[in-house]
Order: sequence, then C-alpha cells, then structure tokens
Amino acid sequence: MTGTRVAVAGTFGPLHDGHRRLLRTALKHGDEEVTVGLTSDAFAQASRTREVPPFERRRTALETALTALDEWDRDVEIRRLADEHGIVSDEPGIDALVVSPETAPELAAINDGRRERGFEPIEGIVAPYVHADDGERISSTRIVRGEIDEHGRVRA
Repeated sequence: MTGTRVAVAGTFGPLHDGHRRLLRTALKHGDEEVTVGLTSDAFAQASRTREVPPFERRRTALETALTALDEWDRDVEIRRLADEHGIVSDEPGIDALVVSPETAPELAAINDGRRERGFEPIEGIVAPYVHADDGERISSTRIVRGEIDEHGRVRA
C-alpha cells in the first residue's frame, strides 16, 4: 500500500507484546499517517472489571513504544477514544484499520456505518496474536492476574 492512512485502537494497558505487534503493523502500513485511538478512562472501565492504568500513564507508555517500534519515521497521532468505533466511523480519510483476530469481525459493521455516511469502506489488516510461553495468547488481563509478564513469560 502507498499513501495509506491507518488507524489502530485499544486500551493498551498494561502494554504488552501483543499490543506492540498491533502498533508495529500499523506503523508498517501507515505510510501517510498512523492514528492511534487510546480509550478514555471512562470507556476503558466501562467494558472491564479489572483495573486499567490511568489514561496519561497509558499514553506515555504508548508514546515510548511507538518511538521504539517506528523504523519508518511515521507521522503518528494519539487520540482519545471515547466510543467503540469513533475514529474510523467519523473520518472519511482513514484507509485501513489494524485489528486482532478477535476484533476482525467488527470490520463488517464498521464498513456498513461508513457506507451509510457516504465514506469508502476501510481495509482490515489483521495482526496475528502473540502467544505466551505457555501457548496461550498474551493479554492485559493475564498480566494483571499475574499469570505472565508483558513479554509472555510465565510467572511462577
């Protein structure tokens, strides 16, 4: 792809290697711009029972990760995400959305909404899961429970 505006979104807290794969995939494909939607504290807590680090702490960790992963020197913008499909539903210029296998099915509904608004559909770029040493996928929930660390190493 050339001239592509890519979006990726999430809570990113605690940040882990699965998130880094999503971010790296967005950076790789977003040669015009990468927009990272970072869930607001209220939105993050609305769908979880576990603790989520505060927005500013997640933003700082995200900025650090993006800097470390960006070998292409991309134009990156981090934006507060207050609802599920905010950025990709409201912005006609987004060309692609990086998703996990878990969220890939949402692309059909996103594109239906974009068509209703007169926007072109977006392409889905699926970043595969990153698995922990025990073969299960890395997730923030598993990290918070103390099962694994951010790199998927099993904790004793």
